[in-house]
Amino acid sequence: MVIVGLVLASLAALLHVFIFWLESFAWTSPRARATFGTSEADAQATREMAYNQGFYNLFLAILVAVGVVFFATGATAPGAALVFAGVGSMTAAALVLLLSSPDKAAAAVKQGTLPALGIVALAIGLLI
Repeated sequence: MVIVGLVLASLAALLHVFIFWLESFAWTSPRARATFGTSEADAQATREMAYNQGFYNLFLAILVAVGVVFFATGATAPGAALVFAGVGSMTAAALVLLLSSPDKAAAAVKQGTLPALGIVALAIGLLI
């Protein structure tokens, strides 16, 4: 179950790298605007904010990736702590999105499902 948790956490990290790319480099593109439901004018007006927010997603992904590497190389406790911090923050951010913008529930579910499942699987694996 530990491996399942680490795989789910890694997939969540990859998703957040993709979100980083959308927010930081493709924010004004038609694909990013369609993904986030923004108009061209709104995308231009929020470009700097999205660029910064994208890096938050990248840093969470890096936190998870470093944790997985630590875990895989035998540093189980620090690895698990880093993975839990990363996927926990991803899950919390998805919950904030859901509660603050119910119209973005689909995005919150997409953003939060993998990290939440990673938390559950890794916790079960470590407890067994």
